[in-house]
Amino acid sequence: MERTVLITGCSSGIGRASAEAFLDEEWTVYATARNTADIETLGEREGCRIATLDVTDGDDVERVVDRMLDEEGRIDCLVNNAGYGQLGPVEDVSSDAVREQFDVNVFGPHRLIKAVLPAMRRREDGTIVNVSSVLGRIAVPGTGVYSGSKFAMEGMSDALRNEVREYGIDVALIEPGPVDSMFEDRVESELGGLDRSGAYESFYSLYEDYDAVGGGGVGAIAPEEVAADVVNAASSTEPAARYPVGPIAKAGELGRYLPTWLADGVWSLAKKLG
Repeated sequence: MERTVLITGCSSGIGRASAEAFLDEEWTVYATARNTADIETLGEREGCRIATLDVTDGDDVERVVDRMLDEEGRIDCLVNNAGYGQLGPVEDVSSDAVREQFDVNVFGPHRLIKAVLPAMRRREDGTIVNVSSVLGRIAVPGTGVYSGSKFAMEGMSDALRNEVREYGIDVALIEPGPVDSMFEDRVESELGGLDRSGAYESFYSLYEDYDAVGGGGVGAIAPEEVAADVVNAASSTEPAARYPVGPIAKAGELGRYLPTWLADGVWSLAKKLG
């Protein structure tokens, strides 16, 4: 029997690369995006079904999950990939923008998890792959809101992993560093839309040019590299709890163990040099 996977955020980047990688491995793929026009070419591939899915819309989530269960009778894997990065100093990000960030990056995956778990429990089998970030493990200035959403995803996944283990369900986190994708375009637009207080211009000088912190530059990885770990996690009988992807993500794992005073000192130095 062919394995089935539901993937969110397939219009570009990691989501699209993951859909392609699962199809190459002959999975039945339900590729979703807010606008199906963005994924029409995926739908032309054998084994791929496409659907409109806005993760902030509970009715959308229920509709797509019900359709998949009706057509396939099972969901072997859920890949929570849809998300974006709201950057900027915490003070400069509006409360509405914080709410939107968490609605997409935290509440959205939670809606999907709640929707697929009953079917996975009945079969006593399934894997949930949550796409996080190195910034879900270590926060840096100017990333407080985005990191907060990814820290939340990490904590929720750690708890969930041990809650569902007895039902034969696995939970894995994918933690990429900077990725060559349209994600960086969204980052630039999010920075440009902030109402700056004028208090943090030194930080903007570091973050306004996203390439300077890895996007598309040194340390950035291809979406296909992340997708390979997504498929590995979904296919493994005993997936790892975490998959750091790329050199910056692996360095970030080590950075977690720095004493706080030393990590703070690094950023103080960076500010002076900037």
